[in-house]
Amino acid sequence: MTAEKINSAIEAILFANGASVEPSRIAEALEISPDEAETHLEELRQEYENADRGITIVKLGKSYQMVSVKEYAPVIRTVMDMRRNTPLSQAALEVLAVIAYNQPVTKTFVEQIRGVDCSGVIGSLTAKDLIEEKGRLELPGRPLIYGTTENFLRCFNISSIEELPPLPEDNSEEESDDTATETDE
Repeated sequence: MTAEKINSAIEAILFANGASVEPSRIAEALEISPDEAETHLEELRQEYENADRGITIVKLGKSYQMVSVKEYAPVIRTVMDMRRNTPLSQAALEVLAVIAYNQPVTKTFVEQIRGVDCSGVIGSLTAKDLIEEKGRLELPGRPLIYGTTENFLRCFNISSIEELPPLPEDNSEEESDDTATETDE
């Protein structure tokens, strides 16, 4: 199969699937190596990124998906008669940040950091498919552990958790040390 035919087949797979697809599954279907599939996927992703099209290919973790370009969301919603999702509350953003930066975590961990019950927020983030259960800890009561989803990556337009911006460093200890030395002098 020629490179052009492989790229066309990959486009068809991504379009028809609707969800993300791992290169290994594409490789198996096209009878090529996973590395070759990854090379073709990256080539297509770059091609779509450089073209002025209404659709693009994004990398979500180890998978790829064909999606519409963000700038066309309003017209797509109009045609599909979709309501815009309500924005996340401050509490939901805080819980999501704690989970994203520390995953996998338990509800208790999140509650210790925030200082309030997070059951409702965790339930709504799970319903919005931004977080999911990742298993259970081997502790008494076997608490659930949570992590972010592929949908989280899609919503925040990143391909992996490593792309999250770094957390600001806490300078409060340094400031209190500086204040103490200034008053001692």
